[in-house]
Amino acid sequence: MDDLSAAAYRSRVPGLAHACGHDVHTAAVLGAGLALLDIRRSTPLRAMVRLIFEPAEEAVPGGAVDVVNEGWLRDIRAIFGVHCDPKLDVGRLGLRTGVLTSAADQFEITLRGPGGHTARPRHTIDLVRWTARIADRLWEATQARTQEPVILVFGAVHAGAAANVIPATATLRGSFRTADRGTWAIGEQLVREALADVLASTDIGDAPDTQLDYTRGLPPVVNDEGTTALVRDVIVSQFGTEALADTPRSAGGDSFAWYTEMIPGTYVRLGTHDAGSDLPRLDLHSATFDVDERAIGIGATLLAACALAALA
Repeated sequence: MDDLSAAAYRSRVPGLAHACGHDVHTAAVLGAGLALLDIRRSTPLRAMVRLIFEPAEEAVPGGAVDVVNEGWLRDIRAIFGVHCDPKLDVGRLGLRTGVLTSAADQFEITLRGPGGHTARPRHTIDLVRWTARIADRLWEATQARTQEPVILVFGAVHAGAAANVIPATATLRGSFRTADRGTWAIGEQLVREALADVLASTDIGDAPDTQLDYTRGLPPVVNDEGTTALVRDVIVSQFGTEALADTPRSAGGDSFAWYTEMIPGTYVRLGTHDAGSDLPRLDLHSATFDVDERAIGIGATLLAACALAALA
């Protein structure tokens, strides 16, 4: 996506943006490392703290898979991380024990037909209508097959290039999300069966040839009870009880989940909204996403203090 913010550090590269705050996360981890280095110089510790800068976090199944496979979690007893939360004011830190995010997969549906003239849709397969039908009904058909809540939303739909031409191909790309691990395990099956149900309706003509490419993504982030209690104590000691905020379970997915699958860990929501500004509380992935940069120092302090508390 394009970066439409007015900040001096906004992305200058078309189609690439800082809209999830990964530059803030990186700066906070680096700041924590510099703080710990200063502490080690004055008070040597017989212990190790490892800084992890994860690549390709937005890709599926996430750069954390490479981090794990390359051995960066080896001999690590606990892990801590932060993620920007533009709904929280800077200075506040969101915390939740247990399941924090949802499992998330991605998929692409490709439709193919003979194409044709828009003057004679009855003589061909109207892929645009079928694309709209799938986009409108696939979530409902998927949810009907499970009692657990699922979220199925399309983020990209492409069909045609001319007003008077019925296209011969169309694509829909979307995500499947659930907080339930059992439902996540059968996510692809649910979507395939639901797609067959939608295509079985014939009121808009013959169904197109259809291909579903399903990419299994990542599990939920589960905050460990022990490390979360440690983080809670650190927040109170470093920033005061007023800094603590209960954070709701998110439908979003995060590759930090691959770490908490292996070792105890806690993921913290880092408040980034400037309460003194007139800026709206935009969500992550908004084109004008921006942060109050004071959050960087708060994130660095939190991570360094959590590392010291864990070592102690």
